[in-house]
Amino acid sequence: MADTNGGLEIPSCDVCGKPAVIEQAYSGRILCGEHLAKSIRKKVAKELRKQLILRKGEHTTIFVAISGGKDSAALLELLVDIIGVRPDVTIIAGTVDEGIDGYRPPSLQCAIDLCNDLGVEFVTISYKDLGFEEMDTVAKLIPGMTAANPSAPSMPCSYCGVFRRQGINHLAKKVNADVMALGHNLDDMAQTVLMNMSNGDLERTLRLAPHTNTPIDGLPPRIVPLRWIPEQEVHLYAVHKNLPIHHEECPHARGALRWRHREMVAMMEADVPGTRHGLVRMADNVKDLRNQIVELGGHESRPSPPQECPVCGSMTSNDQCKACEMREMVKNELAN
Repeated sequence: MADTNGGLEIPSCDVCGKPAVIEQAYSGRILCGEHLAKSIRKKVAKELRKQLILRKGEHTTIFVAISGGKDSAALLELLVDIIGVRPDVTIIAGTVDEGIDGYRPPSLQCAIDLCNDLGVEFVTISYKDLGFEEMDTVAKLIPGMTAANPSAPSMPCSYCGVFRRQGINHLAKKVNADVMALGHNLDDMAQTVLMNMSNGDLERTLRLAPHTNTPIDGLPPRIVPLRWIPEQEVHLYAVHKNLPIHHEECPHARGALRWRHREMVAMMEADVPGTRHGLVRMADNVKDLRNQIVELGGHESRPSPPQECPVCGSMTSNDQCKACEMREMVKNELAN
């Protein structure tokens, strides 16, 4: 144990003996900043070997969706460090500007600064450019929309998630990306699995990234290299690497369903370390089981392949994509 000036004892790194920054209850490891960073890099490199298929003689463009936050900043820095020197790989990063005053401008600047530091091309697009209203406006319109239509989503995140996905897809298409990299960490993945379980939504579980072996038709396959790295460790990595990151939470996010599942997963993990890993492994096992059934000649359990939305041309499993449906609701409310 290493002593601090105040007489408090700080655990020592189990590799080098320096003061530790993390005690991993799920693994028993105790690590300093340097060895935590090395551990994370090793895990991410292993995931990249599994998720990212780089074919010999072919060039691959990877679009990295970044927000200015810790997760996407760590993801981009790790991708540049691990595969950025390869001549057959181009990494381009981009941010969708949702129009959230006081939140998006400083985080957008962090994203720009990060790309400048790493020498990565940066692209961006706003909700206005995509034909959507800015989120600050949408949030104000929600009470009226739910009053007129009780089935309309009541939380800003429901609209923003759909609109932002359209923006990310648009940027990926703009740069002719072969692969899209997202910064979902272990906590994000575990929360999503729990949400899907709570809703009995097997289809969403089957569609979870990574999509290396089962790409979603019409879209570049998504990879999630941070899927086994806990949120706290991603944050410590970003701080250790001195990456420019925006620390504030979105002002519209409080009260969203994900926040409740976030709290539940945190409580479960505290009670039984390794719960997050178990949830994500369970989802992987369900996907593997589905693939085995298909390989053995069973019927494909997924719905028909997506088709183009007649309004915007994006891929959808319905008659009209969710983004256009929500845009129409917002448009009607503005007209009233």
